[in-house]
Amino acid sequence: MPSLFASYLRVYEPLTAFDRDRQSYWRRYVSEGRAVAPVEGPGRQRTAVIEALGAGWTRLPDLPEEAYVLETDDSLLVCPWNLRIRVAEAALSARDGVPSVLADAFVPPVLAGQARAVVDDWRSGARVLEHGVPRVHEQIATWGVPLRWFVLFDPAERDLVTRPGRRALRYRTEISKARRRSSRALSVLRKSVGDAPITEAVEEAARWLEEFHPRSVVELDYGGLVDLLSDETLEADDSPELVAGGLAGLSRGEADEASAAYDKLVARWRAVQLLERCN
Repeated sequence: MPSLFASYLRVYEPLTAFDRDRQSYWRRYVSEGRAVAPVEGPGRQRTAVIEALGAGWTRLPDLPEEAYVLETDDSLLVCPWNLRIRVAEAALSARDGVPSVLADAFVPPVLAGQARAVVDDWRSGARVLEHGVPRVHEQIATWGVPLRWFVLFDPAERDLVTRPGRRALRYRTEISKARRRSSRALSVLRKSVGDAPITEAVEEAARWLEEFHPRSVVELDYGGLVDLLSDETLEADDSPELVAGGLAGLSRGEADEASAAYDKLVARWRAVQLLERCN
């Protein structure tokens, strides 16, 4: 299937973050060569969810346990897909804005209740930490990259590939660094702009990172967006630098500098978002 025009924020956790049964499962999964490459994953995820949505709707369907895998010199890290949560969200979204008669026919109340329980469980960070509720290791944004994601990365952490047939842009960092950056950004934003939407967005990202093992790795993948951008545009992309510059300007009280960086960043990604209307 073709690439989705989406970006992805992923967390890869070490095997020690999982219980013994899951550790054994993921070891077998990797040794059997079943791990999915990120370039292939979005299409396979979409196929699995679409097929699940047509499974009779008497209960939330069972879905294959798949993951992206990151192997380093001394460890194995896993980013599970957690498609059950995706399907639960899709079930609830299907009821939004639809007359109750139609909503109940497509997504029966019993199924909607199951879906709501699944979604509520993973949204509760306390329950995730205390009871081992499956964590959502991947966030997805279509037709752009949320500005709050750039807070987590340094420009030096960029990995750009522009070979024919294999184009990719991603950032990777240790979760401890991502947490420190989000904490610093929150401090600056709270002092300078208060409870603004951008502050709340960065705070939400920071809370999400707290759910994971301290030796995890965080990855921002431009995914299918690279198919919308030229090699020159990808090479010139300095979005994390603009975010860092804007935050530095705010911390110094230089509102004009911060505003200029923000306006440039918004204009860049709005141009990508507008391509959706041309599709």
